[in-house]
Amino acid sequence: MGGMETETSARPAPLPQPAREDLRLEVVMGALSDPLRMTIVRRLLLESDGYDHTCGWFELDRPKSTLTHHFKALREAGLTTQRQYGLERRSRLRSEDLNARFPGLLDLVAAWEPAK
Repeated sequence: MGGMETETSARPAPLPQPAREDLRLEVVMGALSDPLRMTIVRRLLLESDGYDHTCGWFELDRPKSTLTHHFKALREAGLTTQRQYGLERRSRLRSEDLNARFPGLLDLVAAWEPAK
């Protein structure tokens, strides 16, 4: 499956990200204030099946530089973890860490519907 790694496959170490205990609600909420980033997090939450995904998996009609900016913002806020596989970065939602620090937050993301 293109753009994904199974849980049992060897994976590179994550790129720099805040530790679970350093996650800050205002930073997480700031990252989620952008509808595109909310869409990314929601798709990871509801559709990722425990895989690391490339930005191509999301099928977002945005320039690569724009997507790179948004994925970096999500990682730096602590919402996602990213790993470098050769020339591509793959993302995964930090569900366990987010649920531990902010119970109920991901339920709100799952219930969110983008404006039409």
